[in-house]
Amino acid sequence: MAANAAPPLAAHVVTSRTGYMHHGIYVGDDKVVHYRGLSRGWRAGPVEEVSLAEYARGRPVRVRTPSGARFDREVVVARARSRLGEDAYRILTNNCEHFCEWCVHDRNRSRQVEEWRTRPRRALLAVLRFLISGIWAPAPRGNTASVST
Repeated sequence: MAANAAPPLAAHVVTSRTGYMHHGIYVGDDKVVHYRGLSRGWRAGPVEEVSLAEYARGRPVRVRTPSGARFDREVVVARARSRLGEDAYRILTNNCEHFCEWCVHDRNRSRQVEEWRTRPRRALLAVLRFLISGIWAPAPRGNTASVST
């Protein structure tokens, strides 16, 4: 995605985190709806609408190329917003990627989880990276995240 360019409305956006990719739906006006889950630490969080900058947390954001979206853009945005406040995050069965796949394709799927299940060593390394980043990561200071989109 070009620098400073907003994603298209209803785009399935992805950004990296330590050990995994974090998914959301761009809903316009510089906002993303995502399942916060474990994206901010050890405590799972609900589906929420945040700024693109807050979602990106200083990391590049890319658009997952759509393949056979089941719904038009307005419906995808409405589906994403219909779950705001839901707090039933489960890393293996109801994570941020499952949420986005449901919004766009009406299916409960996470390619990351499928890959982790077929490659347990990779999953173990991802978990270890996540744990280590939580132990040695510096404490955040205010809201100073810059966005590279």
